[in-house]
Amino acid sequence: MKSIAAPQAAVAATPFDGGPSDAELDAIETESPLILAEVALLDAQIMTIDRTPTELDERRIRRAHRRVLAARRDLINRAAAVSGGAA
Repeated sequence: MKSIAAPQAAVAATPFDGGPSDAELDAIETESPLILAEVALLDAQIMTIDRTPTELDERRIRRAHRRVLAARRDLINRAAAVSGGAA
């Protein structure tokens, strides 16, 4: 019978340290305003899934959408400033 298991050396070549690296944490922190804005937009949209949106709901969704666009713009401009290019 032939074994289908992966060789142990290949599997254990890079040990898992249990968490994100400092670079990954920095990237998450940089993107957190966008992540929070997208969560707020999803929350506003979820509230209207099973009912007809009221005028207040529509304003809440538009406001959240504008926050997402502003956060994306800020993130892109920040990345362009770091890399030295124009946005």
